[in-house]
Amino acid sequence: MRLLGLVITVGLADSMNPSTIAPGLYLATGEGARRDLIQFILGAGGIYLVGGALIVLGPGEALLALVPHPSALTRYILETIAGSVVLIGGALLWPRRDRLAQRELPARRGGGRSAFVLGLTIMAVELPTAFPYFAVIAAVVGSGLNLGGQMVLIAIYNLCFVLPLLAILATVVFAGDRAGPILVRGRDFLQRRWPLLLAGLALVAGVFVTVLGVTGILGRGHGTAARLSRHVRRLITHG
Repeated sequence: MRLLGLVITVGLADSMNPSTIAPGLYLATGEGARRDLIQFILGAGGIYLVGGALIVLGPGEALLALVPHPSALTRYILETIAGSVVLIGGALLWPRRDRLAQRELPARRGGGRSAFVLGLTIMAVELPTAFPYFAVIAAVVGSGLNLGGQMVLIAIYNLCFVLPLLAILATVVFAGDRAGPILVRGRDFLQRRWPLLLAGLALVAGVFVTVLGVTGILGRGHGTAARLSRHVRRLITHG
């Protein structure tokens, strides 16, 4: 449950990505919006999922072979590292939020297969710098779960990552003629507020995950100290 909370929290923070949400909003207001959005989600989410799975199967499995049964302390340390990475990212973004809000969001249009290629290309470019994702993958690999459990967690992370795009798709499907004005207002809001939202979510997620890891480390340390104290008392008593 601790690891699931980490995956969901960081995944939701990572989902506030203007590189995917802004093109998704543009695609949602064009002709064939439903088709284009589905293609875009499959492209962006697919490459992110495949990239994470390949890391788990490749270097992740190699590292796990060296430490097949990581200790609880190791897992807590990895959780703390994951939280720290997200927290540092939010801290770096926060003082630049006003300046970033003045930049125009990316405006891309596409249709059919080009929407799929657009999503795939955007995330293929961003994947090498997706440090929160890498931190979560490290925590997942070091969790001691079997490969199936690790893949489920990576899939959950990616589901959280595409949730805003799925929300845009749901608006197109269910709002009908009202979808256009709703999405235009959403894009205007995103233009003004995305740095604040992204930095705020990153800070909250970073604090939560870091506290999760640190409390685990402290609890483990207290447990070790208590066992050592009992052992010393037994030695003194029997001695």
